[in-house]
Amino acid sequence: MAGDRRAVRLGVLATVGVILVSLLGVRLWFLQTVRAEELQQRVDRSKTRVVQLAPERGRIFDVEGRILADNERILTVAVDWRAMQTRSARTELFSRLEGWVGVPSAEMEDRYQSGYYSTFLPMPVREDIDEQTAIAILERVEDLPGVEIVNEWRRVYPYAPHAAHVVGYMGAITAEQLETYLTLGYLRNERVGQFGVERSMESLLHGTWGYRVLEVDAANRPVRVLEEVAPVNGYDIQLTIDLDVQQYAEQALETALRARRNQGVRNPTIRLPDGTTELLDPTLPEFVPYKAPAGSVVVMRHDTGEVKAIASYPTFDNRWFEADISGTKFREIFPSQKPDGSPIDPDESILVNRGVQGRYNLGSTFKPFVAHAALATGLITADEKYTDTGTYDLYSVNPERCDAGLIRCNFKNALCGTGAPCVYGDVDVEDALAVSSDAFFYRIGEEIHVRNDGEPVFQEQIELFGFGTDSGIELPYEFDGTVPDDDLKKRYAERGVISEDEGYGFYVGDSVQMAIGQGLLSATPLQLANGYAAIANGGLVNQPTILRAVWAPGTPDGEIGFADLNNGVVDEVNRVPIRIRDMEMDPQDREPIITGLTRVVTVGAGTPGTDIPYHSTTGEKLFYDYPEDAIPVAGKTGTAQGAGNYPWNDSSAFVAFSLDDEQPYTVSAYLEKAGYGSQAAAPVVKCTFIMLSGLIEVDPVVISEPLDLSATTSAPAQNLADVGCFARRGGGGVVVTE
Repeated sequence: MAGDRRAVRLGVLATVGVILVSLLGVRLWFLQTVRAEELQQRVDRSKTRVVQLAPERGRIFDVEGRILADNERILTVAVDWRAMQTRSARTELFSRLEGWVGVPSAEMEDRYQSGYYSTFLPMPVREDIDEQTAIAILERVEDLPGVEIVNEWRRVYPYAPHAAHVVGYMGAITAEQLETYLTLGYLRNERVGQFGVERSMESLLHGTWGYRVLEVDAANRPVRVLEEVAPVNGYDIQLTIDLDVQQYAEQALETALRARRNQGVRNPTIRLPDGTTELLDPTLPEFVPYKAPAGSVVVMRHDTGEVKAIASYPTFDNRWFEADISGTKFREIFPSQKPDGSPIDPDESILVNRGVQGRYNLGSTFKPFVAHAALATGLITADEKYTDTGTYDLYSVNPERCDAGLIRCNFKNALCGTGAPCVYGDVDVEDALAVSSDAFFYRIGEEIHVRNDGEPVFQEQIELFGFGTDSGIELPYEFDGTVPDDDLKKRYAERGVISEDEGYGFYVGDSVQMAIGQGLLSATPLQLANGYAAIANGGLVNQPTILRAVWAPGTPDGEIGFADLNNGVVDEVNRVPIRIRDMEMDPQDREPIITGLTRVVTVGAGTPGTDIPYHSTTGEKLFYDYPEDAIPVAGKTGTAQGAGNYPWNDSSAFVAFSLDDEQPYTVSAYLEKAGYGSQAAAPVVKCTFIMLSGLIEVDPVVISEPLDLSATTSAPAQNLADVGCFARRGGGGVVVTE
């Protein structure tokens, strides 16, 4: 019996053995046939390593070849991902490494856990180490498995802070941008252009990644190169910006703003219903200095649309974005709020290019476009006279609505020295531009509205000059501007910008306000300059551009600070001008505008009147000493009323263009909360034209010193060495005091 049971057990074991052998055979067959290819790939992968090869970013030059954005090699300590697979391995490695790189192990662990860094590249733990540290780390590779020294590129800005708003800066890909850039083939932890040309021309500047496939041994050490695809460097970009003009514009702008802060206006008294008087704003002193916090200057060629300079203040040094400073230091330089926790005043915002992003009323600088609308539509003739009594009363509104205070019906000229509105007597369009008669243009605003039954004829004429839409310049975040109409008022009412009642329609009062550059009208200094450029060139509206040429990668260096443009290869030249439209401006409509604007800056070109005193033009006192051999110009002052109609909130504007076809420049300046156009903006434009004439000795543009990492400001102060051109006969204007 026992023998039978043993035989049964042996039979069972034999059967199980046969089954196991069969299963093993099937498994071996499966591995050798069905999964052979996959397993071989695994083996191959275990013996190879792919190294990503970064392209060199394209450089940025000014029109003369000065290198505005360059690259330099830096050494970075990084860790291969395969050395960080377990928490214990990371803890041991990071604790060994922190003493060498000066980065706490906890910070390295946070970086690993962030998910921000691409697994296709070693994780960087410390950038820009010195060679001695790199050599020391490489000598200890046995104790620091997976740690390597990586050659990387870092952006440098040799002439910073000049043209910082134009050139821009680079930064990490944001969460909002990540999906887009990953789709374009970028790696997760790349730096990309975030402002200025660095952003707008990112696709040209970036280049294409290459790679190298290495065979490695069991310790992950390279044995040989199996395959290599070289990276393709980015294209070089040449701008139309002239750094000599750019530097001067920046210096003139900042000097004028600083000077205006030492000046101001009286806080007038008002009579209260009970018969007593108090200051217009009792919270402020009797004398209120101008805040003058910000501004911009634009210099362009009106024959081609090429922009020679865009200055914006306050400015910054784009080297801060590559300085590897602490978050605390960065917030000190670029604060998002004041020390008490309150938000930063928008006036003081640094990272705004006011030349293309500023949203401004234009004041009287808008009047030439209103004059053209009236002449082109036949509303007035060039020699038609209007009697300016200092005030203007709407005629198209029911007087009962006016008397009841339901609508404003009375509008006044600016005040003269007597404290009463200026009276200019009989003026035509040329006179009205020369002395800046508000009443003359109030009339145009009402007439063009009434005669066209409220149809947007006015708006259509204004939009021909490029207002209300972006200019197309190759810079990011450009403001479109606004030309008010029914739709705009409705949208503003829905957003609470204006009252619901105001949003019902575009009324005659809106046209009257727009006729003097106020109300809901807004534009950028670049749009304003481009509009004047169209008047200067006879009606050709060009697309403003800062792109001169695209160069094939690898433009060689020339002398220090310059690219060798003679030996570079041009890939594409920007074929300027780029015409947006030809307005076919009638010479009979253009001539009185040109003459009126010429008189603005001509001594003795005011209006004597018949029974009224002589009124000087708005710019003749400033331009009394304008050199005869300087570029002849025509221009217009403008004062944009600020918040509460307080005079200390008035912003200053001035635009002028050359009358010399050999030097076809247009220059606009806009200084926020700096007073009358003739006092703040006009001197900046005047001096810029004298500089363009070659009559002012300017500071040489030099390569920047190393960035002062102890600084507490975003950019060092810039001042004109010679401010003599700012002077004005009879007082006023920019008076510089040290």
